[in-house]
Amino acid sequence: MEFEKLREIIVSVLNVDENEVHMDAKIMDDLGADSLDVFQIIMGIEEAFDLEIDNEDAENIVTVGDAVEQIKNATNG
Repeated sequence: MEFEKLREIIVSVLNVDENEVHMDAKIMDDLGADSLDVFQIIMGIEEAFDLEIDNEDAENIVTVGDAVEQIKNATNG
């Protein structure tokens, strides 16, 4: 569930094909995001999942899978 919601956010922000968004995809390198795009994705995650990701954790998000792990940790912790 987290992945599907996250994929919707990424597709919306980056205007990429949803098939390009997979767990190993690097948000900046593979999907072409810049730092502002990453910020918008983080904001989208926080809004969609009603959670807060601190800056240190956000800096550790490199791949889509990293973002899914952050969401899981925040919603289960």
